[in-house]
Amino acid sequence: MVEAVAPRGRVVPWLRLVPGTSELSGWLVPFVIARLVASLVAITLVCWRGLGADDVPMLLYGPASTAALAFFPAIRREPATWLLDMGVGLGLIVRWGDWHSPYYLLWLTTLVLPAASLPLRRALWLGTIPPLAFLSVALFGGPAPGRLRPVSSETLAIHVLLPFLLTSSLAYAADALRRLDAERAGRERRAIEAERQRIAWELHDSAKQRLHAAHFLVSSLQGRIEPPLDLTVERAVEEIESAASDMDTSLAELRSPLEGRRLDVALRERVNEIAPTTQTAIAVVGQSPTLPPLVAAHVYRIGCEALTNALRHADATRIELVLGALGHTMRLEVRDDGHGMPDVLRPGASGLSAMRARATALGAKLTVTPRGGGGTVVVLDLPLNGNGMPA
Repeated sequence: MVEAVAPRGRVVPWLRLVPGTSELSGWLVPFVIARLVASLVAITLVCWRGLGADDVPMLLYGPASTAALAFFPAIRREPATWLLDMGVGLGLIVRWGDWHSPYYLLWLTTLVLPAASLPLRRALWLGTIPPLAFLSVALFGGPAPGRLRPVSSETLAIHVLLPFLLTSSLAYAADALRRLDAERAGRERRAIEAERQRIAWELHDSAKQRLHAAHFLVSSLQGRIEPPLDLTVERAVEEIESAASDMDTSLAELRSPLEGRRLDVALRERVNEIAPTTQTAIAVVGQSPTLPPLVAAHVYRIGCEALTNALRHADATRIELVLGALGHTMRLEVRDDGHGMPDVLRPGASGLSAMRARATALGAKLTVTPRGGGGTVVVLDLPLNGNGMPA
C-alpha cells in the first residue's frame, strides 16, 4: 500500500524559473556587495549635494531592501519582488528629478536577480524593458513633462545601454554555469552507473553463484545429522537464505539507479516496487532539493536501508519518508510506528553501520531515536552550501 504524496506546485507566469535554478544563493554574495556599494554611492552623492528631510526615506530603501532580499529567500525568488524592486528603483530616479541620478546604480542592481534566474531567452527579452523604461523617464518623465530631458545624447546612450548589457552578460554567465553544472552532473551520473554495473556483474557472476553453491551443500546435510548439530545446520541454511535475499535486494537497487531523477521521485518509485510485497502503508512526503548525483545516490541508499529495516524488523503498520529543506540543510526522515529499536543489536546487523558510514562520507548527521507513541525515527541532516552542494 503506497501513498506517494507530491508537493503542491505553483504556476509562475512568463517569468517562471529554470527547473532546479530557483535557489539564488549562489548569486547572493555578489548581489549583496553590489547592492551595498550602489547604496553607499547614492548616500555619498546625496550628502555631497546636501541632505534633505525627503532624502532620508529614499536613502534607506537600498540597505533595507538588501537586508530583506538577503535574509528572506522566499521573497528573493518571487518575480513579483523583482518587478516591484525595479519599479521602486526607477521611481527613485524620477523622484530625484534628473536622469543623472545617484540612484541609477542602485536601479541597475535590481536587474541582477531576474537576469541570473530566468532562462537565457527570457532574460534577454526582459533586458529590453529597462532601457526603454529609462529612456522614457529621461525624455518624458519626472514631476513635470520634459524635466528630465537629456542634455548629452552620448551620456544618455550609455545610461540606456547599460541595463541591457548588464542583463545579457549576467544571463549568459548564469546560463553557462547551468550548462556546466548539467555536464558535471551527467559525468557523475555516467560514472556512478558504470561502477554500479560493474559491481552488479561481480556480485551476480561470482559471489551470488558461490552463495547458491554453499546453500546447496549445507541444505543437503539436513536430515542426515543428529541433534543438536541439526539445529546448527538449520540455522546456517536460514542465514544463507537471508544473505541471498539481501544480495538480490542489493542487485535490484544497483540496477535501478537515480538516472537523473530527483531523490524524492526515485524513492517513490522504489516504494512502488516494494508495495506489492507488504501490507505496510508507506508514504513519501515532500520534495528534495536538487543534489549532485553522487550525493543523491548516498541519500537514496540511506533512505532505502532505513525503509528496509523498518519493514523487516519493526513490524510497522505505517512508514513515512519525509523530505525537505530547513534553511541550508537538507533533511530526510524515516518514521515508523513499529516496536522500536532493540536494546542490543543482533550480531551481523550491518545496515545501521552502513547508513552511518554513508552519512559520514557526506559530512551529514544521522540520528536514530525512539518515536513518541512507539516506533523509530531515522533522521539524516545534510548541510548544503549556497550552491546546493554538501557543505
